[in-house]
Amino acid sequence: MASPRVRKIADRIQVIVAEMLERRIKDPRLGFVTVTDVRVTGDTQQATIFYTVLGDNSDLDSTAAALESAKGLIRSEVGKQLGMRHVPSLTFIADALPETARHLEDVLARAKAQDEAVAAARVETYAGEEDPYKKPREDEDDLDEDLDADDEDLDD
Repeated sequence: MASPRVRKIADRIQVIVAEMLERRIKDPRLGFVTVTDVRVTGDTQQATIFYTVLGDNSDLDSTAAALESAKGLIRSEVGKQLGMRHVPSLTFIADALPETARHLEDVLARAKAQDEAVAAARVETYAGEEDPYKKPREDEDDLDEDLDADDEDLDD
């Protein structure tokens, strides 16, 4: 786990880079970029900046090229605003989070469809008889004997 100091530096770098991309970098190749996370090494020498781009792969490629060309300007602004003796070197990496989330949503949708198909195909049948409870048996012979005995008692 990173120290609180390193985490504060990472959070501050994220804000600075986001503001730079929004206000100062005017590259036409730069798409709609969102800085999702910044990770700084424990010695604060390197900062990895994760970003997402709204659009397709061509937008992602052109944004990557624009960020690479603006890396020096962004690093100098980070150094000015942080006031550190050694400014961390910046590395921009496209975040795979949206693709992973999209893949997970597809898998969940397929699982839900399969569950619904299984539920639709299910027929509720019971093992054994329809009424599983045992009923007391009444022997017909016993009934006939009891009736005959009753008839004899009445005759007396």
